[in-house]
Formats: sequence, C-alpha cells, structure tokens
Amino acid sequence: MIKRLVKMTFKADKIELFKNAFEERRQLIGGFEGCSGVMLIQDISDERIFFTVSTWDGEASLEQYRTSELFQSTWAVVKPWFEAKAEAWSTLEV
Repeated sequence: MIKRLVKMTFKADKIELFKNAFEERRQLIGGFEGCSGVMLIQDISDERIFFTVSTWDGEASLEQYRTSELFQSTWAVVKPWFEAKAEAWSTLEV
C-alpha cells in the first residue's frame, strides 16, 4: 500500500470552484480500481493550500489512475486554477 500526497496552491478566487470539483469527483477517484480511499485536507494557515491524500494498492495502480481519462479530465479542469506548481509524493508507511 502506498499513500499519494499532492499539494496544490490555488488562486484565492478559485478555492470554492476547486472544492466543488473535488466533491464531484471524490467517489469516482476513491472507487478507481486499486484505490482504497481519497481525502482532501486544507492548510490551517493558508486557505489556498490543499492536499489530496489517496491510498493505492501499489505503484502500478497509481500509474494506471494517472494515465486514465478520469485523471486527465480532472487535472484539465483544476490545473488552470493553480497559483503555484503542484507537488506530489508517493509514500510508504514505516
């Protein structure tokens, strides 16, 4: 199992749009083959910063998602709202 953390910083006027878009896609992402859940968290000191935390069976499952139409279409919607380049980490529990 791996956890994928993605940090995204949004333009202030796009925060609500992003939150709505994430809610619309949350079940689709969480239901993607190999994914056992996804959540959204927001920084307490800078409301523009969000993290998605998703749990995957392994790197192959994550890569299958990253090349899927679901990911591509979601990223196409939210990427123009970024204020800074997104950062991502794949992690293991130790």
